[in-house]
This record gives sequence, structure tokens and C-alpha cells, in this order.
Amino acid sequence: MPIPLVNSIASWFLKKRFHQIDLFLKYPNEVQEELLFSLIEKAKSTEIGKLYGFDSIKTYAEFAERLPIKNYKGYQDLFERSRLGENNIFWPTPIKWFAKSSGTTSGKSKFIPVSMESLENCHYAASKDLLCMYLNNNENSSLFTGKSLRLGGSKELYRENGTAFGDLSAILIDNMPFWAEFSSTPSNKVSLMSDWETKMAAIVNETINENVTSLAGVPSWMLVLLNNVLDKTEKASLFEIWPNLEVYFHGGVSFNPYLEQYKKILPKKDFKYYEIYNASEGFFAIQDKNHSSELLLMLDYGIYYEFIPMETHGTPNERVIPLSEVEKGKNYAVIITTNAGLWRYKIGDTVRFTSVSPYKIKVSGRTKHHINVFGEELIIENAEDALKKVCKKTKSEIVDYTAAPVFMEGKEKGAHEWLIEFKTPPKDIDYFNEIFDNALKSLNSDYEAKRHNNMTLNKPKINIAREKLFYDWLKQNNKLGGQHKVPRLSNTRDYMEELLKLNN
Repeated sequence: MPIPLVNSIASWFLKKRFHQIDLFLKYPNEVQEELLFSLIEKAKSTEIGKLYGFDSIKTYAEFAERLPIKNYKGYQDLFERSRLGENNIFWPTPIKWFAKSSGTTSGKSKFIPVSMESLENCHYAASKDLLCMYLNNNENSSLFTGKSLRLGGSKELYRENGTAFGDLSAILIDNMPFWAEFSSTPSNKVSLMSDWETKMAAIVNETINENVTSLAGVPSWMLVLLNNVLDKTEKASLFEIWPNLEVYFHGGVSFNPYLEQYKKILPKKDFKYYEIYNASEGFFAIQDKNHSSELLLMLDYGIYYEFIPMETHGTPNERVIPLSEVEKGKNYAVIITTNAGLWRYKIGDTVRFTSVSPYKIKVSGRTKHHINVFGEELIIENAEDALKKVCKKTKSEIVDYTAAPVFMEGKEKGAHEWLIEFKTPPKDIDYFNEIFDNALKSLNSDYEAKRHNNMTLNKPKINIAREKLFYDWLKQNNKLGGQHKVPRLSNTRDYMEELLKLNN
């Protein structure tokens, strides 16, 4: 099909959808409130609906007063009953799928419910919106003349008790219409392979002769795949293999540590990078402009948002606020109520609002993944920005990293210990450390205060990791591929001690 015709059809869909997007851009709080009460109405006859008296909730204040904030552990027993085949517990329509996720906080698997509504009106709707926004910003795109190279999780679907569980990507692939496979590569059979390393080799062999126009997947694992493609073909640039490649849709982890490495293998100034923010629990935000670092919070995917200001998080004075009360520049923990039956569910992510008209965000970290042993409140966003600055100045490149506190002992002051695997190491690690320390001070006033005259914290301690250390650690813990990632910051030394032991 000729490019103008393909894009004109897409444009028709785009205009239809943009009317709905325009509605939540103009009336965000009204759209969110209407959505909340539609979720309450739909679930009023469920077990949870009866427990909390959904049929008599008339205001947000009543909703917030009756329903407690819970994390996965608080819902685990209900999810397990649903996974064993019970219906109408927390959502009225049968839950057929559960997204298996372990994240980095625990080796124990989580099973997140995925309803038909969340599949269609959230995850798939977001995929269409992402393409719509991209095409709206790039009218001469040739995206649909080729295929999208998608890199999902490495777990196959397991079926029992009339329900199925597996990686979210496996659930999405398994339920896609048959024609969707024609516009994607690799095939569903290869995409759903369970052994990660066998799958990587199969993807390389299946994709190198395709006309790939876009990439989609987690940056860390996509980089591994793309380097394997270059090794197999003995090429220096991906454009030598896929000359029509024009965009990479990425999410799951921060892109900052990987950007320079991508620029080397995708050496075109007009190549596009589009970020998304999604998880097993839902699809939350989309980059809606070329070359933007902000994500538009999508307000009509069946997800109602609440937020906990991080300065109150975990304290006796913890506050929970609706979207209408958030402030630009502040960090918040995210609470969601969804069309899969998650009610006031704490997902563990933190975001910072870059705009409140419209509502735009940056993902700043995880509620559990920060270092605050000495009152320094170091978050992942600080670490990523500081590492980006120091790598640029020292002409170094990072593969992966983690950090943990060095606790005070006697008169010995505390510190932060970093374990960094370099692709291109700095010539002088002490100089690297000095610039890094100063960058962290400039980005975080609490860190700067604790470092002032070594008052509480000594300079960071940096260890250089051996090649493939983090890959080997993930493999050892059966966490290769998909959404699995290296824990960046931790308040304990558990991960650090494991990795240091493996590094010897």
C-alpha cells in the first residue's frame, strides 16, 4: 500500500481519537472523576464493592475515606482466589489473564490481574494512541511500509484453572488479532520462547532479512539484541541492515544510561526515540512530541490516579491527593484504581510533574529504590542525571550499575558505594568520582548538605564491575529478558553484597 494512502487512513483514525484526547486535555479532573464513579458503579456488586459499600459512595472524599491504600501484599489473597477460578471478587467480568511479574524487590512472583477491559481499553488503546501521536508528529513517516521489531519477555503462557499467566508482553501477543503478526517481527512462536538466550539467537536469524522500520522494547535488553544483530551481520550501523528504520519506542527503565550507545549504532540525527510508561498494572503515559523528555499522562484508559507527596510518604503525616491537587516539580508516589479491579493500589513508582496543564510527568524512581539512610533522599533520577553528566565529561559509557549505603561504624562516617560496569571506562576513576560527587551535590540539596565538609557522608566509593557481571547476576536469578532489571539504588546492602561476591 502506498505511503500516502497508509498515512491518510491512519490520519482518519487519529482525528477521531484526538477529539477524545482533547476532552481530557481540556477537562482532566472532570474526566478523571467521571471515570472513578463509572468504575465504582460497575464494581458495586463485587465482593469488594459490597465490603466497602460502593452503592452509597457519592463523593471522592467518601471513596478515599472508605478504601485503604494497599500494595500487592494487601491484595495477594484475593488475586490468588481469582487465579484459581473464582469470579466477581474485585471486578465483575471474569479475569482470564494474570501478568506474572517479580520486578527487583523480591524473588517471589506477583500475579497482576488483567481484565478484558484493561486489555482492550488500556494496553491496546495505548498502543494505537502511541502510533497516532507519532504519525501526527511525522507526516512523512514510512512506519507502515515495514515491520516493528518487538522484544518482549521470555516467559511462555501457562494455563490452569481456566486462567492464564505469563509476562504481560506474552499476554498481549497471545491476544493480538491474527493480522497484527504480519506487521511485527519476530513471529509469535519465537516471541513466546521461554529460554532467553535461545530466543535471542532465533530473533536475530528471523529479523535480519526483514524490512524493520521501528523497534519496541526495554532499552537494556534491546541493546543486547541489537549488538547481537551487528555481530552476526558484521555491520557497524543498524541502518546498513535496516535502512528504513526510523523510530525506537522504549520504556521499562531509564533511557539515560543507554542513549549514547544507541546513538553509535543508530548514527542519524533525525532518528526518533519515543518513551512510554507502562507496567503490568496498566499503561499510564506516552511521549506525545518529537524529542521531548516529558510524558503525557493518559486520563481515559480506565485508570483513576491518586498521589502521595514523597515528603510525607511512609510517615505518620502521609497524605493522599487526587490529580487536581498535584504541583509542578514535586515527587509523588503513584496510586491507581483500574478497570482490572485494582482499588487504591500502590504500584511502587514515583513520578515528578513537569506540567499541570496538561498533566505531564517524568518517572523519577521507585518508592523502595532510593538511598535515604542518612537523610540524603537520593532518588534514581538524581543518579541517572549525574551519571549522564559525568560520562559526557569523561567520555565514558556505562552498561549497568547499582548503589548501596556504607553504614556508619564507630567513628567512621557513612558513604554510598557504587558498582559500575563500563563499556568504555574513564581514564581516571578518581577524576570520574570527583565529578560524579559534585554532580550529585548540584542535583540534590539534601545530599549536598550531608556531604558538606564530610559532615555525615564521605565521598562515594566506586567499584568497577567485570564484563557481564550484571547479566550473569540476572541469569543466576532467572531474570533474563522482559521487564527484569538491575536494582539501581537500595537502602540495604543485600544486592550489593551478592554482586560484589560474584565480581570477585
